[in-house]
This record gives sequence, structure tokens and C-alpha cells, in this order.
Amino acid sequence: MSENINKIFAFIVEIDKLKNVLRKTRPVGLDRYENSGEHSWHVCLSALMLKDYSNESIDINHVIKMLLIHDLGEIDAGDTMIYEENMHKAKLKEREGIKRIFGLLPSENSAEYIALWEEFEFEDTAEARFARAIDRIPPVLHNLHGDLHSWQDNNIPMEKVLHVNSSIQHGSKKLWEVIESRLNEVAANAILPQSNNKPVQPGG
Repeated sequence: MSENINKIFAFIVEIDKLKNVLRKTRPVGLDRYENSGEHSWHVCLSALMLKDYSNESIDINHVIKMLLIHDLGEIDAGDTMIYEENMHKAKLKEREGIKRIFGLLPSENSAEYIALWEEFEFEDTAEARFARAIDRIPPVLHNLHGDLHSWQDNNIPMEKVLHVNSSIQHGSKKLWEVIESRLNEVAANAILPQSNNKPVQPGG
């Protein structure tokens, strides 16, 4: 028993490093960038508040489990903006990080949480589709309530913001309807560029 507890303690110490992974959006009203630990908390509470808008019936506890662990691979891989053209390399590095980090746990726990991470990535359950949808929402709101800072800084055109985030509808058509309307208001004002000629910087 003490051996398993010590393994879990080692895991708890290791995941604290997620707080040192910086993203590319700033919390509303702050000048500093959000870290991935803060993001994980934010999406979990967002999922709890928005659970009634899922397209399908979901187990919200299962959703929250996925959201709590979905970014742990960033401890090794760093955070990558969803607007990157090729996410494959970053996801491979995250997967290796997930295996290493969960490998610190007792084997039965390790297998359970690696499976949760893969469920989130493959988006093949109602819970995973909703979790993926919710994961997209806080960064959008950070930009909408922060002068579009991340999109402006990384030269992300509004058509790309709309296209990439349209996957929110796979988990919640109602949430996407509201977000799409707000993004279209921004697009109508032509605040962002119409083409993307600058490489995207790493970040969330």
C-alpha cells in the first residue's frame, strides 16, 4: 500500500509542472499569459456550468476527468496553438509525455488515465465530443474579452478562427451558435487580417 501511495505522490509532484506551461492567451483583465494548469481548472468549471447544452446525454463526471488530464502531456511537449497547420508532431510528443507521466502511477491507474486521454483525443464518445467543445471555449472568450490579443499577435485571420472553432458544434450546436454569432460580429468589423502569412507561435 505505501508503495502505491508513494507512486501517487510522485505523480502529484510531477503534474505540478503543468503550472509552468504558458499558453498564448491572457486571463481576462490581466497582462500575463495563462498557464495550462489554470486552463485545466477553467475548462472543468466551464463544462460543469454548460453541461445542459451538450448535443447528447453525457456523464459530466467523466467529462471532467478527461478535462483534468487532457493537457498533462504538455509538461513534456509544451502548448501548441490549435491554429497550427500540422498538429501531428506535437500530438506525438504529447502522447509520449502522457505515457511517461502516467507511468509514475500504479499500473492499474496508469492504464485507466491513458485510456481517458486517448478517448479525449479520438473524440469517439459523447463525453469526449463535449469535452473537446468546451476546451475550445475559454481561449475564444479570452480573445473576445481581451482585444483579440492572441489572434492579433499571431496573425490569425477570422476565417481560420471560425473554421477551427466550428468543431465546437460536434459537442454542442447551441454553444457554437452563440459563439459563431459573436465571431461573425468581429469578422464584420474586419478587425483581423483576411489571410495568414505569418507562422503561428506556440501557445494555447
